[in-house]
Amino acid sequence: MTTKPKMWVPGDWNAFFGFGTNILVNLLTLTGLLRFVLKMPDNLVFSRILPATGLMLCLSTLYYAWLAWKLAQKTGRSDVCALPSGISVPHMFVVTFVIMLPISLKTGDPVKGWEAGLTWVFIQSFVLMVGGFVAPVIRKITPRAALLGTLAGVSITFISMRPALEMFMTPLIGFACFAIILLSWFGGVRYRGIPAGLVAIAVGCVIAWGSTAFGSSYGGMSLAGLKDSFTNFGFRIPLPAFDHVFSGFQFLGVILVTAIPFGIYDLVEAIDNVESAAVAGDSFPTTRVLTADGVISLIGCLMGNPFINAVYIGHPGWKAMGGRIGYSAATGLTVIVLCWMGTISLMLALIPTVAILPILLYIGMLIGSQAFQETPKSHAPAIMLALIPNLASWAISQINGTLSAAGVIVGGLSHDQMEALVAKMKTEGVLYHGLQILGGGAILGGAYPGSDGCLHH
Repeated sequence: MTTKPKMWVPGDWNAFFGFGTNILVNLLTLTGLLRFVLKMPDNLVFSRILPATGLMLCLSTLYYAWLAWKLAQKTGRSDVCALPSGISVPHMFVVTFVIMLPISLKTGDPVKGWEAGLTWVFIQSFVLMVGGFVAPVIRKITPRAALLGTLAGVSITFISMRPALEMFMTPLIGFACFAIILLSWFGGVRYRGIPAGLVAIAVGCVIAWGSTAFGSSYGGMSLAGLKDSFTNFGFRIPLPAFDHVFSGFQFLGVILVTAIPFGIYDLVEAIDNVESAAVAGDSFPTTRVLTADGVISLIGCLMGNPFINAVYIGHPGWKAMGGRIGYSAATGLTVIVLCWMGTISLMLALIPTVAILPILLYIGMLIGSQAFQETPKSHAPAIMLALIPNLASWAISQINGTLSAAGVIVGGLSHDQMEALVAKMKTEGVLYHGLQILGGGAILGGAYPGSDGCLHH
């Protein structure tokens, strides 16, 4: 008996607040990178970049909701969950620190850095579109343990570590919000029909603003910051940025060094995430997913967004909490309103980030678990092997971030300066060069030894 798919079910509320806050965290992070690291003027950030980012995210989430609707119609199932998608978080930091920041510093013009970022996404978009046609073959010949093991590595490092660290830094808010989420999504506790994600954020806001009222500012909230955030309010739609995209081609030599390899990285990461969804019961066409990522990223960059779109890790998590089709579409429509109305600035000032981060830690837990639960026990060593390159990649990101905070931009050093720095680190027990080699292209680096481990077993 076939069941007509529903656009919205009660479980979509939980997934909407969970996934929506995930997207919000990423938007707040990239806004911080643009304003405080790249020193881009607010007019550029809130009038050009964020409206284009909102458009891209809306197109992506609506497309994947439609794809889930079609799958539900085809199979007659009512439990199909849409693929989550959004800005690729590792690439957000790569394009910021490897492309936009060095070029901004070299030229003394943050607009030039933005243009280079647009060109970087432009090239990656075509790598994804072309790669979409070979992706099904790669997925077919690569063992599941290698694909899911690599995702587990990403979930431990780039998804789980920062939320965990920030929770320990602000434990009163972090652990209170995390307990609310665990009680609901693992323990079955219900909060009178209110989604657990919303309850957690509300409790975090009450603690943070309550502490501010008593003069301790626990959570970093302030009335002055809230007042200033209203200056960025106003309706803004994205404007074509074709001239800026092609202006960035003057930095093509620097851009190609990373754009093509990271385009391939995106390709393999998307294959991993499609496989993860298939394990959870929803098989989406790999070629459609990858070409959609490429086309949507291309539209985004031509309108002024310097960040790549990607299918997200986390489908099993949103499905487990009841998400189906509507959560994805609702998130996209909400995000476009936030970005086009300049509301992101208000969110930065109103909500303590640490109240949102436990949701990411929850998703990281589920994805890491899936690698071991959905593969044969004998493949566990291969999964462990697939984790290691991502640990190295995360360590490199931490070291580069530390150097940047100390005023040393890795991308701006000469070969001799870099060699001298690497030698000094080695004397302190930090094998930077080894981490570079092991962590470079971590998605591919994890999939290969993971596959080798499965085959040899």
